[in-house]
Amino acid sequence: MMQARLSLIQWLSPAFPTGGFAYSHGLEQAMSDGLRDADAVADWVAQVLRHGGGWTDAVLLSLVLRGGDADALADTCRAMSGTSERLAETMDQGRALAATLSALGHTMPPRPLPVAVGVAARDLGLPVPEVIAHYLHAFAANLISAATRFLPLGQAQSQAALAGLHGLIAELANHAAQATETSLETATFSADLAAMRHETLDVRIFRT
Repeated sequence: MMQARLSLIQWLSPAFPTGGFAYSHGLEQAMSDGLRDADAVADWVAQVLRHGGGWTDAVLLSLVLRGGDADALADTCRAMSGTSERLAETMDQGRALAATLSALGHTMPPRPLPVAVGVAARDLGLPVPEVIAHYLHAFAANLISAATRFLPLGQAQSQAALAGLHGLIAELANHAAQATETSLETATFSADLAAMRHETLDVRIFRT
């Protein structure tokens, strides 16, 4: 169990070459528009976790972990990517994850990121809520890191913002662990619009 947990931590680490550091999920545009402090960033990330890409990723990951058809769920994930930017974000990272895991001996085809993680984690034997919680923590940490580099936020402020999301992450992980496909929904249109408008920024750090 300890080795399985360490494998999951490695796959979701910022050191694992999925390229997650290159994406802000629209947050760069939101910060450019005036979202400038740690509390505002934490609230923005919380909304994405509750109602946006964080939640849909969590449900898709859960369904795969519980034996769902990975190819069908990959199609669902692609269909639920409301913008080309969101589609590129999940596909590029999923493709990179699959390529690296295949090089490590875990051969798998490229799929969207939450589906790829779910397929890889099926054999770890870890509780479904735990896998989802690790995934959502990595998701949130990547966005907080983006804000740390863009604003910048102080390191203590950034870590406090991330720590403040732990309760929400645990709650969502437990909820998603019991979710069905009917639970797949997204309502963070501001984040989607920010991702699309991001393409018009004169100077950009992130891809979305």
